[in-house]
Amino acid sequence: MLDKTGIAKRIAQELRNGWYVNLGIGIPTLVANYIPEGIDVEFQSENGILGMGPFPFEGEEDADMINAGKQTVTLVKGASIFDSVTSFAMIRGQHVQLTVLGAMEVSENGDIANWKIPGRMVKGMGGAMDLVASAENIIVAMMHANKAGESKILKKCTLPLTGVGCVKKIVTNLAVLDVTPEGFKLIERAPGVSVEEVKKATEGRLIVEGEIPEMQL
Repeated sequence: MLDKTGIAKRIAQELRNGWYVNLGIGIPTLVANYIPEGIDVEFQSENGILGMGPFPFEGEEDADMINAGKQTVTLVKGASIFDSVTSFAMIRGQHVQLTVLGAMEVSENGDIANWKIPGRMVKGMGGAMDLVASAENIIVAMMHANKAGESKILKKCTLPLTGVGCVKKIVTNLAVLDVTPEGFKLIERAPGVSVEEVKKATEGRLIVEGEIPEMQL
């Protein structure tokens, strides 16, 4: 199965030349480190960066240059920095071609829960609600199961929802799944992971058609 880096590498293969891409907190931020050769994209961070680069090398960090998750980042040539009003105007105006988000749960009809666990302190949902309400192309980066081994790929979300019917694709440590009206369609499996292992780890309806290839990273 994949680690977080492997998930980010696989999602990076979904990038297309000329796209504006929002990277959410967590695993999605790693995608900026693995842009395929020949692909030119502009990464946006909701706190007000367009042209976000990969993470800086140790010793080269600028404490004032951070992403939405408060991690230090770099800027590419021609990048711009602006206020959150402008940033959310870009998001709400649907000027972003791809949004990559982390999630705690995703349901088989594309619902996503990624902002709150009841009983735990939360400072706010950040830009999560705006991103899922405005984006037309959402890929979720997540682990297939929680630390207790329970599936996070569900028939129905149990946590408070962030968005309804909005997720298009999921990349986990076990598989690549498309969200379809019939359920989760298995597209690829992680290297060394069998179809049966994916089935066992998926609570929601899983569609398996033909031979399922391994991811090529």
